[in-house]
Amino acid sequence: MKRVPFFQIPRETWVSGKKLLGKNLAAAVREEIRQRAEKLSQKPGLVTILVGEDPASMVYVASKEKAARAAGFDARVDRLLDSISETELLQKIQHYNEDSSVHGILVQLPLPSHMNSARVLQAIAVEKDADGFHHENMGRLLAGEDAVIACTPLGVMVMLRELGVDITGMHAVVLGRSNIVGKPMSVLLLEEGQCTVTTCHSRTRNLREHVSRADILVAAMGRRGVVDPEWIKEGAIVIDVGMHRTDEGLTGDLDLAAMESKVSFYTPVPGGVGPMTIAMLLYNTLRNAEKIQGA
Repeated sequence: MKRVPFFQIPRETWVSGKKLLGKNLAAAVREEIRQRAEKLSQKPGLVTILVGEDPASMVYVASKEKAARAAGFDARVDRLLDSISETELLQKIQHYNEDSSVHGILVQLPLPSHMNSARVLQAIAVEKDADGFHHENMGRLLAGEDAVIACTPLGVMVMLRELGVDITGMHAVVLGRSNIVGKPMSVLLLEEGQCTVTTCHSRTRNLREHVSRADILVAAMGRRGVVDPEWIKEGAIVIDVGMHRTDEGLTGDLDLAAMESKVSFYTPVPGGVGPMTIAMLLYNTLRNAEKIQGA
């Protein structure tokens, strides 16, 4: 896995029985990032642009800022009114593109409806892309070149690598085809994991047949109830990327409790993939800073 970092975190510190405790792994990864950041002549600079006051976005941004500061980063949040024009937002981004103290820029989604999200994201300089959403980085990922990789799928691959299980040749099934998770996840499992990959989505026929053959199942459809626990293959590794707020609390795309007896490993929700996403955001920013500073 040449493009997936290996932190060599002791397995017993973050694997509890069948549970892959991404929260514990992410804490150890963030500490390694902090130590690497200390060695740089200039602190890694991460700017998060938040447009409007979407409650969920505000929570996410606060957690990113807190983690970045704890890692020794120069973390800034630029809070903008949702009445700002797209032109003004693009000017803001260009300002940070030209700021030598900034190594990572991310625009928190969703943006207000009067803005073109794709156009805004592509305005971020490729070398300062922290989320891995720039089309050039996505293209480089597909081509097998060095790239900034989308945080959530990269976090999943780090978990699989640190787990120490040889996934070469396994059949991986990815549920979802978004640019943020599904597509890059499929590419990483194919290219870095050397898996045989099936990508499923809302129009897939015979979903049960595909899921039942999965040695690795990554659920990223953003909907609950798509997969019957009976479909899961004995001994499968199950990664649940979903996050839903219900009356009972946070839950993922899958009924993990009903699957636990069958699987070999699984990611709980919360405390599984989510913390790794933030850790990889810091990793991407650190990498950008090291490259820009020639470290």
